[in-house]
Amino acid sequence: MSDYEQIRVERHAADGTAWIVLNDPDRRNALNAALVAELKDALRVLDADEDVRVIGLRGAGPDFCAGADLKEVRATMDEGALASQADADALGELFVLLRRLRRPVVAAVHGRALAGGCGLATACDLIVAAEDAEFGYPEVRLGFVPAMVMALLRRSLGEKRAFELAAIGDRFGARRAHELGLVARLLPPGELEEGARAFAADLAGRSASAVMLTKRLLYGLDGVAFEDAIRAGADVNALARLTEDCRAGVERFLAR
Repeated sequence: MSDYEQIRVERHAADGTAWIVLNDPDRRNALNAALVAELKDALRVLDADEDVRVIGLRGAGPDFCAGADLKEVRATMDEGALASQADADALGELFVLLRRLRRPVVAAVHGRALAGGCGLATACDLIVAAEDAEFGYPEVRLGFVPAMVMALLRRSLGEKRAFELAAIGDRFGARRAHELGLVARLLPPGELEEGARAFAADLAGRSASAVMLTKRLLYGLDGVAFEDAIRAGADVNALARLTEDCRAGVERFLAR
């Protein structure tokens, strides 16, 4: 994992967390093909590591991620439809991967998280943000569409709010993002890194099996009928009872 050029990985064995840092600050951590490929590889490696319970994602420099690398986007436009499709598919695969990982992923957002960068944060399981961070899906102002993130926004915020954010394309602050339900915690700007690490470490302190089962069940309920959702919940309930964490937790409670 030391061969990455556009990201770096920081492991914190003491608290069970690992952080992926988008590390191209001169270009505001723009999402190009190389960065997306490295990010997917690092996520898979960390998810397979039994010592990692929570994965964090943050950006180096003044911004979390200011969106797609538009020079690269323009190049794919010149190359034709198949190149554009391949580029879009690569980013879409990243969004899907973030949901399929066993480990929860926490985005720590500072500066700007715009367009694809905001989509990347939205695709994570939880977002903590500096109080002065800026969010937005401004693609429509370029004649573009925040297309893949639409699936995430619709599920997270509902149809009306998702359409508002995507069709109007205004930027909005972290407090507004928190009010909308996109952001889980707000932190003072100078305390984001430390606060985000503490937030991730606290989550890592929960039962790993319970958190993994919770994530799998939650996202597995997309499009499932009510009765089938209850049945899926019952199956996970029964499975959780067989884990060592649940057995130990029940024993501790009964011993009080």
